[in-house]
Amino acid sequence: MTAIVVVSGNPRAGSRTSALAIAVGEAIAARLGAATPAVIEVGELGAGLLTKGDEPTAAAVAALAGADLLVVATPTYKGSYTGLLKVLLDQLPNQGLAGKRAVPVVTAGIAPQAAAAEALLRQLLVELGATVLQPGLPVVEADLPETAEIAQKYAAAAL
Repeated sequence: MTAIVVVSGNPRAGSRTSALAIAVGEAIAARLGAATPAVIEVGELGAGLLTKGDEPTAAAVAALAGADLLVVATPTYKGSYTGLLKVLLDQLPNQGLAGKRAVPVVTAGIAPQAAAAEALLRQLLVELGATVLQPGLPVVEADLPETAEIAQKYAAAAL
């Protein structure tokens, strides 16, 4: 069975980016016959991300390590992924995502910005050893009311 973990790098839990990521994870799980994805809201980890030995952060890192497939989502902040997401992923060892598939999901105000940030997130995931599904999912904020349809269409095309 495929273990799927959804990671939302938005500083605010329950964001539209998070909702999109969860919908993508659930759509992929349904297509693969996998269990409901586990969800990591990086914003909920707070200052623990910077505290050695923080149990919730350690549990999040363990979930990443135990996943077969990751849906990694972020809004675009200053042309890239969020710093919170980077701090979490920095806790992984070199090649810490080797053998895992990953889907980069990025939201932004305009399409070129979303595509550019998706490329940067893709590079980060590849650097960590993940096999990143092609294409990723850059989404313009104006399209977020169609989250369910976007997720279903992406899962059908990607798998």
